[in-house]
Amino acid sequence: MPPDHFSASTAAPEQGWATLKRFLPYLWPKDAPMLRLRVVIAMIMVLAAKGAVLLMPFAYKAVVDRMAPGFEPGVMIALALVAAYAGARFGGVLFDNLRNAIFELVGQDAARRLSVEVFGQLHRLSLRYHLERRTGALTKIVERGTKSIDTMLYFLLFNIGPTIFELTAVCLIFFFKFGIELVVATLLAIAAYTVFTQKMTEWRAKMRREMVESDTRASARAVDSLLNYETVKYFSAERRETENYGRAVAAYATAATRNETSLALLNVGQALITNLMMAGAMGYSVYGWSRGWFSPGDVVFVNTILMQLFRPLDLLGMVYREIRQGLIDMEAMFRLIDTPAEVVDRPGAPALSVQGGMVRFDDVHFAYDPERPILKGIDLRIPAGGTLAVVGPSGAGKSTLARILYRFYDISSGRVLIDDQDIAGVTQDSLRRAIGIVPQDTVLFNDTIGYNIGYGREGATQTEIEAAARGASIHEFILSLPQGYATKVGERGLKLSGGEKQRVAIARTLLKNPAILILDEATSALDSRTEADIQSTLRNVEQGRTTIVIAHRLSTIVHADEIVVLEAGQIVERGTHADLMARDGLYAEMWMRQASESEEREAA
Repeated sequence: MPPDHFSASTAAPEQGWATLKRFLPYLWPKDAPMLRLRVVIAMIMVLAAKGAVLLMPFAYKAVVDRMAPGFEPGVMIALALVAAYAGARFGGVLFDNLRNAIFELVGQDAARRLSVEVFGQLHRLSLRYHLERRTGALTKIVERGTKSIDTMLYFLLFNIGPTIFELTAVCLIFFFKFGIELVVATLLAIAAYTVFTQKMTEWRAKMRREMVESDTRASARAVDSLLNYETVKYFSAERRETENYGRAVAAYATAATRNETSLALLNVGQALITNLMMAGAMGYSVYGWSRGWFSPGDVVFVNTILMQLFRPLDLLGMVYREIRQGLIDMEAMFRLIDTPAEVVDRPGAPALSVQGGMVRFDDVHFAYDPERPILKGIDLRIPAGGTLAVVGPSGAGKSTLARILYRFYDISSGRVLIDDQDIAGVTQDSLRRAIGIVPQDTVLFNDTIGYNIGYGREGATQTEIEAAARGASIHEFILSLPQGYATKVGERGLKLSGGEKQRVAIARTLLKNPAILILDEATSALDSRTEADIQSTLRNVEQGRTTIVIAHRLSTIVHADEIVVLEAGQIVERGTHADLMARDGLYAEMWMRQASESEEREAA
């Protein structure tokens, strides 16, 4: 199960660099030369922008010097220098924005590639992972990881790199124009600024982690509560859920307040260091001017170039924090990508070839937890086109058989065969294409009824969708709706009744037209009249297909070729309905109990 948040303590420097190194191929894709060209052009624009910015102080200095006493008036020259200053200033903005426009596609493509890979990986992961996940927390991890891509790219390529380039250029200019003293003072100030920022950011990291984790918990609480909307209503727990969410949000607000307060201290400290440096450098240049070493323009030059240098440094704390947090978020997303799937295809596994659809469970043992076995030596054989019914008390392992046949889990021992092919040795995709299921609990996409039925087979036509709906006795109901097949069903199909959802699931499976059919309590949510209609339809559907019927209502499976009774993961009885009734065992006891309950309902 993925943790709610990977804390900064897990991101050692070497891990951060490893994460960054792993991300670089998304930035420099081998199969996209035009994107690589965009990266190169963007970096040229970065250098051009910095070059323009570095020219500005020289133009400004020249303007001031031309206006100083002792120089010939030269108004036109001064105006030309002013134009050069304005042009350099505009050039910096122009090149920055051209860089952003050129590089945007690269960043978006990198985010697209990584997010698609994560999405695909989540669907590749086994059922056990998804049963244990926390949807809200998982969504936050993916959301933060994707957003961090943009942050990482812009800060690393367009802030850190250019700032280092500019600092190097400023030090060289100071050395050749003002001497080593100003260079040393600048480097000392930058070092003090960097160390202070790093220490303060480390101190703030704990507060930041608390804030992010509180945000994750609040999001997880909200998503979990909304997904269980009906349960909340059943138990009149709206106030309780609101209070729980309120506590989670209050914890986030407290953590966010501490985080912002510490940010204010960081900004004040940074401003103190930069202004002390500016004052010292300006004082030195003014002193040099008083001794005749420097011109008035040099004083302006030092002030201007330092202001430009410290502008990106003012963001250093935020940049450092965001890069570090981005590495943590990306590492969390890469961990999702690296999460091994429990069920994987063998190398070179062939596709399943279904001839008749014979299914066999050969001494199958299985346990979700090694200490709690579920199936204990199941032996079943369903001939091609035959119908097997599985009944038994809750927890006997009935639905587990369907999950194993779909290979949502690998069994502990034994074999499951389809037409004498071990399903562990064929591709999962081909296996699942050959099987259709009508589950007990039908969950629909938040889309139209037509879309949900059409989901059974990609590319199905409207005529085929309507034919499947007729087969499931839901076509007339759909036409009675104002928007017909374009009617939205709501999240998880909440706008439909249980019976309507189940009929949609039946239609979807009819459209898939599988060789092997699993009916897992397929009519459990239907009224008696509709159940009779659907049962007639399902029996027609079963013709020519190997069918496994998992049932609680025994009246729905009397037609089965064979009925097996499971109890505690073992087959305790098997035979036809008549055989089992004559045996007067567990099946007969269950039949009599249900018959009695049915009579009581009718009498009532």
